[in-house]
Amino acid sequence: MALENLKSLKDDMVSKKWTICSFIFSYKKIEYIVLVKRFVGTEKRINTYALVKLHFMKSNNLGDDFKVEANSHRLLTDSKDLRQYFGIEYKENLGDILSQFTERLGGVIPLYVPDKFSVTEKTAMVQSLSKSDSEDPNKIYCTKVRRNPNGGERSEFNADKTKLLRESLFKHFRNELGISFCYSNEASKENDDPIILRNFAANNSK
Repeated sequence: MALENLKSLKDDMVSKKWTICSFIFSYKKIEYIVLVKRFVGTEKRINTYALVKLHFMKSNNLGDDFKVEANSHRLLTDSKDLRQYFGIEYKENLGDILSQFTERLGGVIPLYVPDKFSVTEKTAMVQSLSKSDSEDPNKIYCTKVRRNPNGGERSEFNADKTKLLRESLFKHFRNELGISFCYSNEASKENDDPIILRNFAANNSK
């Protein structure tokens, strides 16, 4: 199975409670950020046999992207769409070329969620998480935490975004699922952990 690492990676994402992770893939001298996304919340599966969704983005232009579902065997997409995005020329032995492409991709898929991500990977992941959470992708500055009304739980996307942007703050509320993290698109409104914790304590001591 050319993409067999996807099964192990997805299982590790579930175990570590990640909805998304990332890795780097290079092809024809172009570097791609590849987001691996589980089907949770607003991320809906289209193909019954899909294991995850892969979101390819050119590292020098995150807006130049290609989304495709995948399983352990192959990318679940039309070969024409694949060829157009990655610049794969049509040839008589096209089947062999596409197989080689898939094997090359499979060779760089990690078995586990990486411990660290590059700045560009984090940017791509946070943008994706914000969109999945119906938020402005420019909202990256944490301003406060709040207790959700009516016993509601924070979204998995909100949790992952905070793991990436404010890891120490997330750890403080890791086990309090009723707490959500609030973000602004204005850097001037960002607060550090002590201020956020102090304001939260003051607002919840009444």
